[in-house]
Amino acid sequence: MKIDLNADLGEGSASDQELLQLVSSANIACGFHAGDAATMLQSVRWAQAAGVAIGAHPSFPDRENFGRTAMQLPPAIVYAQMIYQIGALKSMAESEGAQLVHVKPHGMLYNQAAADPQLADTIARAVKAVDARLILVGLAGSDSIRAAQHYGLKTREEVFADRGYQSSGALVPRGQPGALIEDTAQSIAHTLTMVQQRKVQSISGEWVTVNAETVCLHGDGAHALQFAHALRATFAAQHITVTSV
Repeated sequence: MKIDLNADLGEGSASDQELLQLVSSANIACGFHAGDAATMLQSVRWAQAAGVAIGAHPSFPDRENFGRTAMQLPPAIVYAQMIYQIGALKSMAESEGAQLVHVKPHGMLYNQAAADPQLADTIARAVKAVDARLILVGLAGSDSIRAAQHYGLKTREEVFADRGYQSSGALVPRGQPGALIEDTAQSIAHTLTMVQQRKVQSISGEWVTVNAETVCLHGDGAHALQFAHALRATFAAQHITVTSV
């Protein structure tokens, strides 16, 4: 069995370089919620040196709240913002002799697109316009995945090692009870069930089917490194290969 392990990087965490030794894909912040030109380029270089797949991590324009503010922007504006952010990181990767492999929206942009067909459609169109070979990473079973598939994009369905789920398959919103998993043993059990059994237990007790193709660790999480080391050890013991391919 194989699984991709990804982390959101370039967001100001001091553990980025260490995480890059443990993950197979990196989602690099593109400046709208965190990071800037210098951190983007540095993150590309670190990811390339570590042999990690490079991805763009675009966001709503919301540095004040780390991209976690709900926004209702016109599709034309979102489309332009996506091309701007993805294109910038693509150029930086190519300037270093590397390749942009995937796109994973950040924060509230990601969560809204998962349940908003129009927003999901806008993001998918922008990804395809930049490079139709790019993989779009989205919440497993969501509108984001369906929109990407509609446009013929490759997709990677994502599950979260450190987040709780609702019975709809959506993530529990941050700030609500059960949103974050902070216990390592719980995170490991939660993740293995999703990867091996293709299901997750919601906070209300129902079991939800998930197609786990990539597992996210939030690079800014307090327990990111601890979770990453534990996940890698557990995957090795379970003969699960961590790879972006």
